[in-house]
Amino acid sequence: MTPSQSTNSSGNNDKNKIRYAVVGLGWFAQEAALPAFAQADNSELTALVSDDPDKLKEISKQYGIQDTYSYEQYEECLKSGKVDAVYIALPNHLHCEYTVRAANQGIHVLCEKPMAVTEDECEKMIKASEDNNVKLMIAYRLHLEESNLQAIETVNSGKIGEPRIFNSVFTQQVEKGNIRLQKAIGGGTLYDIGIYCINATRYLFKDEPIEVFAVAANNGEERFAEVEEMTSAILRFPNDRLATFTCSFGAEKVSTYQVVGTKGDLRVDSAYAWEGEQKHTLTINSEKQERSFESHGQLAAEFVYFSDCILQNKNPEPSGMEGLNDVRIIRTLNQSIETGKPVQIKNLDQQKRPTSAQNINLPPVEEKPELVNAASPGGK
Repeated sequence: MTPSQSTNSSGNNDKNKIRYAVVGLGWFAQEAALPAFAQADNSELTALVSDDPDKLKEISKQYGIQDTYSYEQYEECLKSGKVDAVYIALPNHLHCEYTVRAANQGIHVLCEKPMAVTEDECEKMIKASEDNNVKLMIAYRLHLEESNLQAIETVNSGKIGEPRIFNSVFTQQVEKGNIRLQKAIGGGTLYDIGIYCINATRYLFKDEPIEVFAVAANNGEERFAEVEEMTSAILRFPNDRLATFTCSFGAEKVSTYQVVGTKGDLRVDSAYAWEGEQKHTLTINSEKQERSFESHGQLAAEFVYFSDCILQNKNPEPSGMEGLNDVRIIRTLNQSIETGKPVQIKNLDQQKRPTSAQNINLPPVEEKPELVNAASPGGK
C-alpha cells in the first residue's frame, strides 16, 4: 500500500499525510511520542496498539482515535487499510517480531532504539524491509536535532584541531521493577542509554570502532539483580583515537559529552535529552565560547522526517544498518565484560552520517499528558 492509495480514518484521501499506528503505550510513547503528532503536519495518528485496555480506552479518548487494537489484533491493524506506518515503542525483545510482521504487510516501520537485542534480529528486520520494499528507520532522534548536528559541524570544521578523545557520562536513577532492569527483554545500561554514547562517538568521529573494552559494576542493590548497575567502556577508533563513556542506572541524572582535539575541546551538556535546553562550551586556546540551544520537538521532527522519506521515496539516514552497527558494538562490549579482555570488531559497515541538512526545528510539547498506567524510569 502506498500513501497515495491510502484513505484516512475519516474517509478522506490525503496524499500528503502518513497515517501511523503507535505500537506500545509505555511512558515514552505516552509522554513524548503521542503528543508530538500535533506538531507533525505530514503525519497523522490513526491507531493504537496495546494489551492494556485502560490505556486504549483513556488514550484513544484523549487523542480522538477510533481504531485500537490488542497485540493479538496486530495483524488486523496492519491489514486494516487505515495505517501506512507503525512507530514501535515496545520492549527491546519485541522489536524484531513486530517490525517483520509490519514489513510483511507492506507497512513502513519507525522502530525505537536499540533496533533489537541481537545482530541476527537486526538482519531479519533489514531483510524484511528490503523484501517488501518498505522504509525502515531506527529512531535516532538526535540525528535531526540542532545541538548535536551543530556539534558534528564544529568537530569537523577543524576548530578544535584533530579530534582525538571522546568522553561521556550518561546516568539516571531507574526504580525497581522497571523494564530496563529486566535482562530477558533486553534491559541493561548499554542497550538503554549506553547506545546514545556509542552512537554519538560514531557520528562525531565519522568512523567505526575497531576494538572495545568494557567493565560492569554493581553495588548489590536488589533492583540490579538481573542487569548491571553501570558500565564503563573504551572504544578504539582508526588512527588510534579513543572514546570512553560511563552509563549508569543508579546515579544522579547527567547527560554530557566532550570531544577533545589537538587545539581545543567541545563540551555538550544535556546532550542526550529529548526535551529542554542544551548547551555547548567550546574552548580554544583557553578562551571559552558558550552557546545555548532552545528545546525543540524531537519526536515531531522524527515523524516529519520519516513521513517525508516515505512520501518522497527517500532512504532514511538512520537506517537499519545504523541500528545494526550499534547492536554489534553493544554485543561486543558485553563479550568484553564476560571475558575481561579487549575484543576486536570486524566488518562494521561504514554508514552515511547525519549532517546539518537534516536539522528540523519544531515546537516542543508544551503540556505533559496525564499518564495511564505508566511512569518514567525514575518512577515519576
